[in-house]
Amino acid sequence: MRLKTSLQKEPKHKELVCCVGWTTADELYSCSDDHQIFKWNLLNNETTLVVQLQDDIYPIDLHWFPKTVGGKKQSLAEIFVLTSSDGKFHLASKTGRIEKSVEAHRGAVLAGRWNYDGTSLITAGEDGQIKIWSKSGMLRSTLAQQGSPVYSVAWGPDSDRILYTSGKQLIIKPLQPSSKALQWKAHDGIVLKVDWNSVNDLILSGGEDCKYKVWDSYGRQLYSSALHDYPITSVAWAPDGEVFAMGSFNTLRLCDKTGWSYALEKPNTGSIFSLAWSADGTQLAGACGNGHVIFAHVVEQRWAWKSFEITLTKRRSMQVRNVTNDAVDVLEFRDPIIKASLSHSHLVVTTSLQCYVYSVKNWNTPLIFDLKEGTVSLILQAERHFLLVDGAGIYVFSYEGRLVSSPKVPGMRTDILNAQAISLSNDTVAIRGKTDEKVIFLFDALTGKPLADGKPLTHKLEVMEIALDQCGVAADRKIALIDKNRDLYLTSVRRFSREPIISKIGTMVHTMAWNDSANILCAIQDSQFTVWYYPNAVFVDQELLPKTLFSKDASEFSRTPQILNYVGTLVTIRRADGSLVYSSVSPYPAMLHEHTGASRWNDALRLCRFAKDQTLWASLAAMAMASKELTAAEVAYAAIGEVDKVQYINYIKELPSKESSLAHILLFSGHVQEAETMLLQAGLIYQAIQIHINLYNWDRALELAVKHKTHVDTVLAHRQKYLQDFSKKETNKRFLQYSEGVEVDWEKIQAKVEMELAKERERAAGASV
Repeated sequence: MRLKTSLQKEPKHKELVCCVGWTTADELYSCSDDHQIFKWNLLNNETTLVVQLQDDIYPIDLHWFPKTVGGKKQSLAEIFVLTSSDGKFHLASKTGRIEKSVEAHRGAVLAGRWNYDGTSLITAGEDGQIKIWSKSGMLRSTLAQQGSPVYSVAWGPDSDRILYTSGKQLIIKPLQPSSKALQWKAHDGIVLKVDWNSVNDLILSGGEDCKYKVWDSYGRQLYSSALHDYPITSVAWAPDGEVFAMGSFNTLRLCDKTGWSYALEKPNTGSIFSLAWSADGTQLAGACGNGHVIFAHVVEQRWAWKSFEITLTKRRSMQVRNVTNDAVDVLEFRDPIIKASLSHSHLVVTTSLQCYVYSVKNWNTPLIFDLKEGTVSLILQAERHFLLVDGAGIYVFSYEGRLVSSPKVPGMRTDILNAQAISLSNDTVAIRGKTDEKVIFLFDALTGKPLADGKPLTHKLEVMEIALDQCGVAADRKIALIDKNRDLYLTSVRRFSREPIISKIGTMVHTMAWNDSANILCAIQDSQFTVWYYPNAVFVDQELLPKTLFSKDASEFSRTPQILNYVGTLVTIRRADGSLVYSSVSPYPAMLHEHTGASRWNDALRLCRFAKDQTLWASLAAMAMASKELTAAEVAYAAIGEVDKVQYINYIKELPSKESSLAHILLFSGHVQEAETMLLQAGLIYQAIQIHINLYNWDRALELAVKHKTHVDTVLAHRQKYLQDFSKKETNKRFLQYSEGVEVDWEKIQAKVEMELAKERERAAGASV
């Protein structure tokens, strides 16, 4: 990825350009110390003078009123705020007419910013004050008073906090008067520029110490650049939060969100005082110290999937290369490309007006449909359909271009969703809440309606990342989530009116991804690269889960790597320095999933015998128990030396009725309540009581016996034997009460039990006939 820059031969402005701002994807306004405001039209390369300001107005900062909020167009979207050196800010129209001038600060007004929904304006001044104004320019409050000038301000993602500079410090101040501000030393020199992205919640800062830094919203440093030759005069996030730009003297740099540099340009611009991205994130403009306005657009982005590599060569064209036969295709588009995604045998490309869907088998005839709203901010793909996110909503389309559904989350700003907060599978869409990050909303991908009676999934801590598994039937769909503690959990998506069981399967997990063709999960866990061959084992046999893991040292991936995808047997990982590394995983687990998914148990056993791998045998044991395939489970448990479980499986196989077999399989997985319910529904009261006796759940065993008026003596007899074995006395009041009125006779009990079992065998024989 790099920047393609363009500068005019002669500068249009006579003095330094102090600020720039986009109105549309192809129209930009620039202000200069020569008191002129120019409009730049990039479609026909025309530059027109909008207005000649009065000689006493020296502009400093410009910010356009937000065009859309939650997909709705704003009526005031044609105005911008212009701050100036005379202590005023001016509300100006698109034609350059100044609608209102407001005395705001003593000394220059150094920054002015609208919040995301356009309800408030914030200004920062040379006098060290920060003030909040209504959109009509009425003063609401003075948020802070500093001893030093405030050079830059930024709104937090929800417009409820302000980030501002104070000398070498950065300060985050919540708008609630009682809330405490967060303050930290950010640079060794004065901080000149800050930006805060609403999608990834990360902060950028550039200072006179010639460094730019990336921070999280708690003030923790994530990246610090090397020393540059000159102070960093401008920083700006791209709208989707994936990249940012940094400007200095004769320097323009494009960086990844983690800080490392994609591209470095050395244009002849003087200092770049201000940077602005277009709303679609494809173009960048900079205000230059020598009177120029520099334009740049992002090219040479790359997407890879299996044997295909796709490169964005120009704004409107892509090159497709098949590395197996070196075949090259060129794809041309009518409008500039905004987003693209390559996965599951399809390439999805969105421009400002249309969406193109290509099959990897045919690059000549794409399926094309028009987009309702303009800028698509995210594309996710599953095997059967893909998902688009824009400022107005979330849409699921089939690869034939048909709108399948449009899930709605109340009060959600869709433009701030990223790939960590939303996940797609063939049948489910999962979206993490924004106001409450503990909540995950689940929708049916085919209807757009909420799952599980409309109740969202709620975790005990804030969720950082979510991912749905990609294979199998909808009823077995699982979601993996990483919470704030960096613990990895797994739970079922479809709960069938039960409370969801959220099971922890890993700790210190930084990044994760599901395989595209089998439900295998990989993650970077602490300093290990870990693969869960069968994560579902946690619900089948929890003790087996550690035996189904494959781990290897992850130090080769350096600090804080990111898993990009897991396709076939290859995991693609981006290291902290931006380089891509690949790690291969054994092909056997995916083959095992394929065999067991198609109920080819003999083939699965043959594969495990051939591979001679304990993790594979353990995975097969769990898969077989989940599918109630006891013969295969018995062989697999024997292969990993779990003798007690082999004996229990043999016991289950000899049980007389189907109901008691199923109940004991549930019991095997630790689902005592479900096992009891199944036996009671089948009328097998004695078996239900017996499982609680075996588990020493004495109170529940007695409760069932009393409730169903049977086998009270059986429970008392086993309780007495238990107390005798451990030389204890009875202290339980209920047992003392019933032992007085009930006589214990082991022969009678034995006869009664035999009769129950005989009855069960007869029922089973009758049912099979």
